[in-house]
Amino acid sequence: MSKRLIPLLDRVLVEKLTAPNKSVGGILLPESATSKYNEGKVIATGQGRRTLTSGEVIPVAVKEGDKVLLPDYGGTQLKLDGKEYFLFRDEELLGVLSS
Repeated sequence: MSKRLIPLLDRVLVEKLTAPNKSVGGILLPESATSKYNEGKVIATGQGRRTLTSGEVIPVAVKEGDKVLLPDYGGTQLKLDGKEYFLFRDEELLGVLSS
């Protein structure tokens, strides 16, 4: 049975992307050069956070499928169906990567 996690409030479910082990020119990269690869793909997002005064919903800044820059530390590690995911708050994400 496949599990699906829908984050609550302003949380974002992210799958970390693996670093390439070869450069564009075909040179093998050492593991020390690829260990600080902090990119991820947004799998699911919550609806957003509510303001304390009016209860209005502030939507999440990213959407499913976005590539994001992740902090070095933080996030809650999860395993669903044998895959590893991380759960971050929207404000913890450093930015959206565009190609």
